[in-house]
Amino acid sequence: MGTGEYLTAGTLAVLLGFDRVAFLQSMVCRPLVAASLTGWLLGIPLAGLQVGILLELLWLGRLPVGAAIPPDDTQVAIGATVLTLTVQQQFAVTGIPTVLLATLTALPLGLVGQYGERWVRRANGRLENLALAAASAGDARRIERLHLAGLLHFAVASLFSCTVIVGGGTLLLAVAGSPLLAAIQQAGASLQLSFTLIGAAVLLGTLNVSRGYVWFGAAFGCTQLLLLVRG
Repeated sequence: MGTGEYLTAGTLAVLLGFDRVAFLQSMVCRPLVAASLTGWLLGIPLAGLQVGILLELLWLGRLPVGAAIPPDDTQVAIGATVLTLTVQQQFAVTGIPTVLLATLTALPLGLVGQYGERWVRRANGRLENLALAAASAGDARRIERLHLAGLLHFAVASLFSCTVIVGGGTLLLAVAGSPLLAAIQQAGASLQLSFTLIGAAVLLGTLNVSRGYVWFGAAFGCTQLLLLVRG
């Protein structure tokens, strides 16, 4: 990983972090898009798409709306894609095991995004009071500056989260990456299938569908039957 790759990831962290809550909300911040875009810019488009698919299932039903503060899925997607490239360069291997290792490494570190978003909400809450005072005084220029300061808070939080995920993940991979990768390679396709089923179960749990668990059980059974027939 060179300086250019890290600068690319940092830029995406800020821009896509804006889209998550602060600006536009055009859904390019979703893990499927964020990871795919990161992978394309880093030269590993397939790995980025695979990271996005795995993470999108986990957080498709969890949005930062109202008082809800889920883990920062955008920064996890970007960080996991960067870590995938790190794994590939560090161990000279490619394929789905590197994606799984990077994703599993980034997931727990993504919890730091919750702390960053809480900090943003508190900081921007104070800016709101200042803006109200500026409005009472008729100071439009100060209101504009306070608005830009609010955007800066989002940028700092996003960059901080991405830095922790990439930095902490890189350190963890340097210490324990080799045995973890070997364990994932030994697990084979079963780990990938388990990851997908967990994501589907999480998504199903967020849906208000009558008899949802019955449908999930039926779909799981049909999948296993198809695998047996193919085998």
